Amino acid sequence: MNEQTFLITGMTCDACATHVKDALEKLPGVRQAAVSYAEGKAQVLADVGASRDQMLAAITALGYQGTPEKRNAGKLAVAEASGSGLQVAVIGSGGAAMAAALKAVERGAKVTLIERGTIGGTCVNIGCVPSKIMIRAAHIANLRRASPFDGGITATLPVIDRSKLLTQQQARVDELRLAKYEGILDGNPAITVLRGEARFKDSHTLTVHLNDGGELLVAFDRCLIATGASPAVPPVPGLKASPYWTSTEALVSETIPPRLAVIGSSVVALELAQAFARLGSKVTILARNTLFFREDPAIGVAITAAFRAEGIEVLEHTQASAVAYADNEFVLSTGHGEVRADKLLVATGRAPNTCGLNLEAAGVAVNAQGTIVIDPGMRSSAANIYAAGDCTDQPQFVYVAAAAGTRA
Repeated sequence: MNEQTFLITGMTCDACATHVKDALEKLPGVRQAAVSYAEGKAQVLADVGASRDQMLAAITALGYQGTPEKRNAGKLAVAEASGSGLQVAVIGSGGAAMAAALKAVERGAKVTLIERGTIGGTCVNIGCVPSKIMIRAAHIANLRRASPFDGGITATLPVIDRSKLLTQQQARVDELRLAKYEGILDGNPAITVLRGEARFKDSHTLTVHLNDGGELLVAFDRCLIATGASPAVPPVPGLKASPYWTSTEALVSETIPPRLAVIGSSVVALELAQAFARLGSKVTILARNTLFFREDPAIGVAITAAFRAEGIEVLEHTQASAVAYADNEFVLSTGHGEVRADKLLVATGRAPNTCGLNLEAAGVAVNAQGTIVIDPGMRSSAANIYAAGDCTDQPQFVYVAAAAGTRA
């Protein structure tokens, strides 16, 4: 028997490690594979004649990069060449931040990770995970109400207990945050986590205002900015003075409003609009153009038809010129008349979280939208400072962010 170890880059979660393990164990001569996402490593027990090239090809076919681990003296040489002993600061704790922190530790660096809010970033806490759980619940509710099999399966009007759905949703969020973020950070002695807000003092120093009081200076050789983005709010008169929702508030709402107005026409706006409609809200969408107007027009046409068939009102080429809120009711003024609703969801895009970082002190350039300008290697205009994820102009998907963090 022969044992081989591979270093693997590109994995973003424990599920990735499981996929690699399954692929390796299907190869001829492989007896057993143990794959660790946290360590970025696969250990393979195989017959002497088993092909290492086939193992590497299986890893590559899944979209990851595998390299044989050099042992002993060779292993030390790899660590030294790749920056052992470097002090790396990571601002943020989402997909890009975690991927970069783990890769830096793998290469021998010491990492200080700084997070001002909840560990885990957008996806697991207030994005992909809770939204997909809510969407799935809404889909089940819709199927109970009507399905292609109603001829043989009696349809029933579902009774929605939002508080129980929310409890279930939050439990899964907490479980995944612990498994994919908090547990990994707590178990890695090479990563120090600081809870607080970071600002650049210069190109090699951060000032961290700690959440529990006090201030620390963090010196670094390399820094990754992975601060993500937040919902953008359009400058509609009266909007900011009203208790509108962004996706963050909508996902944790304890009630399903009888009437919901939605300003926005892209993915976040539309997936939440349909979910609330299927859970019982009367939904009206205000789209300044058409739905998904930046995509193939056929997509918007099809989605609009599907939404209207489900009872969702889609107002195309409609913008709110003013928002008023009184007596627990929103009144939106438009060129086509008033829209009244009990709740208002604003989902018109996201803005990078870069304003409070004092980037100019470090020589880090941003574009007109405030996103950090980076090269293909994720390097900013400051040679030792990198950026990845939603604070750059990359596509806002967690797997893109994780891949960018690994590359940085």
